[in-house]
Amino acid sequence: MRLPLRTLGKIAFVLVFSALAGCGGDEGGPSTTGGEVPRKPLFLVANSRGDDVLRFEQDTGAFVDAFIPKGTGGLFHPDAMTLGPEGDLYIASGDTPENSAVLRFDSSTGAFYGEFAKGGGLHRPYGIAFGPDGRLYVSSFLTDQILRYDGKTGDFVDVFKEGNGMPGGLNGPNGLLFGPDEKLYVTTQGSVAENGMPTFPGLPSQVLQIDVTSGEMKVFADQPDLSPAGHGYISLLGLAYGPDCNAGLCELYVSDYANDIRRYDFATGMLLGTISTNYTGSTPSTNYLGALSFGDGGRIFAVGFDVNEAKGNPGTVLRFDVDGQPLPASGQSGAVLVNADARLARPIGILALP
Repeated sequence: MRLPLRTLGKIAFVLVFSALAGCGGDEGGPSTTGGEVPRKPLFLVANSRGDDVLRFEQDTGAFVDAFIPKGTGGLFHPDAMTLGPEGDLYIASGDTPENSAVLRFDSSTGAFYGEFAKGGGLHRPYGIAFGPDGRLYVSSFLTDQILRYDGKTGDFVDVFKEGNGMPGGLNGPNGLLFGPDEKLYVTTQGSVAENGMPTFPGLPSQVLQIDVTSGEMKVFADQPDLSPAGHGYISLLGLAYGPDCNAGLCELYVSDYANDIRRYDFATGMLLGTISTNYTGSTPSTNYLGALSFGDGGRIFAVGFDVNEAKGNPGTVLRFDVDGQPLPASGQSGAVLVNADARLARPIGILALP
């Protein structure tokens, strides 16, 4: 079982990502000779114990900078990150009812714009996603709810869904993603919150599908088999859909905190394959896995960290092609792009900026 607080999209958003290319010195722009400097695609990593967000190069894994320094704007235990319709960066932050919020930053400079959404009972926000209805959906992990906020003002709207402690329910909601079908996909840990703490009554970890117009919710993918190198449980976490989301060819990729990334057919929910994320080589592995994100060229970026808290849970970034073949950095093995780095302190969130 995953211990408390993880101790143990629409297609249109692609246009937003593309619009970011060329912003800032690291991402290209005019040169002093009048030509265009090739941009360097970057990705962001949110440190859940470092309370900051770091930038790295997608092509080499090289560290760029502390994009959002420690504690900026009250940033605390950051988790999921997403780009809003206008291109700003939104980050889930906080672990108490008092400090839980979605913070807003400039996605090019890291400048803090303020607390965008909070209140309404929000307690430990994990997944965040802007919906086709113009609202921001936030999974409130420690109340087993999905809350809605106005997508422009951040004002609280309502409790959209809440858990019932039954299989197929919103039990420990985690990642959120709007698919190309405009339905909301949610990963659940299988926990039930009691007095602000998760309990584990033996419920499955699943991917749910919600029609936000009708409110109908169903199981999209049931709990998969255990990872051969995992930790003896399943805790589905991150969500991303593949770069080739043409009619009938779309795939949903889901990360598991206890190891591995699984690929599902968007049309049927059928499991298509599994990508190993055990970068330590031991069985069980000595790493956990956070979120995942697609970057330039359809490459998959995923972040993990060492299970040893005494070491500070140093993080590692993995890279794969769309079929799950490892794409290590020069001099690295397996799928390792960024080798264990103490600057990555129990990282969970990752967001590629093509």
